[in-house]
Amino acid sequence: MNTTSSTASKASELLRLHRAPQILQLANVWDAVSAKVVADLPGTTALATASHSIAASYGYEDGEHMPVATMIEAVGRIAAATELPVTADLERGYGNPAETVRRAVGVGIVGANIEDQMLPLAQSVARMKQAVDAGAAEGIDFVLNARTDAFLLAGDRDPGEVLESAIERGRAYLEVGAACVFFPGKLDEHTVKSLVAGVGPGLVSVINVPGSLPPSRLQELGVARISYGPWMQRVALTALADAALALMDNGALPAGTRVLN
Repeated sequence: MNTTSSTASKASELLRLHRAPQILQLANVWDAVSAKVVADLPGTTALATASHSIAASYGYEDGEHMPVATMIEAVGRIAAATELPVTADLERGYGNPAETVRRAVGVGIVGANIEDQMLPLAQSVARMKQAVDAGAAEGIDFVLNARTDAFLLAGDRDPGEVLESAIERGRAYLEVGAACVFFPGKLDEHTVKSLVAGVGPGLVSVINVPGSLPPSRLQELGVARISYGPWMQRVALTALADAALALMDNGALPAGTRVLN
């Protein structure tokens, strides 16, 4: 199978996973070795990158402070480390969502998050459409996980208005071809139910953080996809810090440590 057909088949598989009855869980990775470790675990069907984690590993703050060329190289290395479909966190699209998606597909990425940062709705819709169209122009079923920051940037707005805005934006992004809509934030059950009712079952993507609803309940509510953002790297770094502290206190390497790379 050549590279082009391989990328196309991975894109189609990623889209199928989003449409499947079973909720898609994505343990976010940030480099080739974390990708290999997660890809080799039983039950892993696809991978997602985390922009925050990749930026941190290169010494940058999150929020497009990392040069786009460096980010594309990083996600390309992750895609090359596995045979599974990889969807990338491409932040706001680095000033040009279409070109950024085109470059990402060129290194094997078959889906992406693009943030709206609560820009005016018409502008946000146009940017999401550019990303969708760029993926289609590459000849693949590119999976756009269109992210709205309605909850993250809610401030002191009325919660009902925030929810209405999130649903309005979600519907608009789906209309221009997004596969699902990502609503980051620590969402309670009422909010998740309302989002699923508002944009449709199997079309809602969420992030799980400490205290979030469990995956089994999210599936019952009709959520399509769960990711974990920077929390996977935080788990790994917590283990690193704890192990280093123990060693410096005359301890030993943790029992059960495995060779995974």
